[in-house]
Amino acid sequence: MMKAYVLIEVESGKINTVFDAVEVLDKVHHVDALLGPYDIIAELEAEPYNIGRIVMDKIQTIEGVKKTTTCNVIQIRED
Repeated sequence: MMKAYVLIEVESGKINTVFDAVEVLDKVHHVDALLGPYDIIAELEAEPYNIGRIVMDKIQTIEGVKKTTTCNVIQIRED
Protein backbone atom coordinates (compact mmCIF):
# COMPACT_ATOMS: atom_id res chain seq x y z
CA MET A 1 0.00 0.00 0.00
CA MET A 2 1.09 3.54 -0.68
CA LYS A 3 0.13 6.69 1.20
CA ALA A 4 -0.49 10.03 -0.52
CA TYR A 5 -1.73 13.45 0.46
CA VAL A 6 -4.03 15.26 -1.95
CA LEU A 7 -4.16 19.05 -1.68
CA ILE A 8 -7.46 20.34 -3.03
CA GLU A 9 -8.33 23.84 -4.17
CA VAL A 10 -12.08 24.48 -4.01
CA GLU A 11 -14.41 27.02 -5.63
CA SER A 12 -15.65 29.75 -3.29
CA GLY A 13 -18.60 28.68 -1.20
CA LYS A 14 -18.21 24.95 -1.94
CA ILE A 15 -15.79 23.82 0.79
CA ASN A 16 -18.44 22.07 2.94
CA THR A 17 -19.86 20.18 -0.04
CA VAL A 18 -16.43 19.08 -1.28
CA PHE A 19 -15.22 18.18 2.22
CA ASP A 20 -18.26 15.95 2.80
CA ALA A 21 -17.87 14.26 -0.60
CA VAL A 22 -14.14 13.55 -0.12
CA GLU A 23 -14.56 12.32 3.44
CA VAL A 24 -16.78 9.37 2.44
CA LEU A 25 -14.61 8.12 -0.46
CA ASP A 26 -13.16 4.64 -0.20
CA LYS A 27 -9.38 4.71 0.50
CA VAL A 28 -9.57 8.20 2.09
CA HIS A 29 -8.31 7.86 5.67
CA HIS A 30 -8.44 11.45 6.89
CA VAL A 31 -9.58 14.87 5.66
CA ASP A 32 -8.82 18.33 7.05
CA ALA A 33 -9.81 21.84 5.99
CA LEU A 34 -6.92 24.28 5.57
CA LEU A 35 -6.18 27.99 5.45
CA GLY A 36 -3.80 29.02 2.70
CA PRO A 37 -3.48 28.27 -1.01
CA TYR A 38 -5.32 24.96 -0.63
CA ASP A 39 -8.67 24.44 1.07
CA ILE A 40 -8.66 20.71 1.87
CA ILE A 41 -6.05 18.00 2.42
CA ALA A 42 -6.99 14.33 2.13
CA GLU A 43 -4.86 11.38 3.19
CA LEU A 44 -5.22 8.35 0.91
CA GLU A 45 -3.89 4.84 1.25
CA ALA A 46 -4.13 2.50 -1.74
CA GLU A 47 -2.09 0.43 -4.16
CA PRO A 48 0.36 2.73 -6.00
CA TYR A 49 -1.35 2.27 -9.36
CA ASN A 50 -4.72 3.23 -7.83
CA ILE A 51 -3.74 6.60 -6.32
CA GLY A 52 -3.97 8.41 -9.65
CA ARG A 53 -7.28 6.75 -10.51
CA ILE A 54 -8.79 7.79 -7.16
CA VAL A 55 -7.67 11.38 -7.69
CA MET A 56 -8.75 11.61 -11.35
CA ASP A 57 -11.96 9.57 -11.20
CA LYS A 58 -13.24 10.33 -7.70
CA ILE A 59 -11.81 13.59 -6.32
CA GLN A 60 -11.39 15.74 -9.43
CA THR A 61 -14.94 14.93 -10.56
CA ILE A 62 -16.54 16.35 -7.38
CA GLU A 63 -18.45 19.52 -8.17
CA GLY A 64 -16.55 22.50 -6.75
CA VAL A 65 -13.03 21.03 -7.04
CA LYS A 66 -10.84 23.48 -8.99
CA LYS A 67 -7.42 21.85 -8.75
CA THR A 68 -5.57 19.04 -7.00
CA THR A 69 -1.94 18.38 -6.17
CA THR A 70 -0.99 14.84 -5.20
CA CYS A 71 2.01 14.24 -2.94
CA ASN A 72 3.07 10.59 -2.71
CA VAL A 73 4.73 9.61 0.55
CA ILE A 74 8.14 7.98 0.20
CA GLN A 75 10.11 5.98 2.72
CA ILE A 76 13.55 7.48 3.39
CA ARG A 77 14.54 5.20 6.26
CA GLU A 78 14.44 1.43 6.60
CA ASP A 79 12.24 0.22 9.43
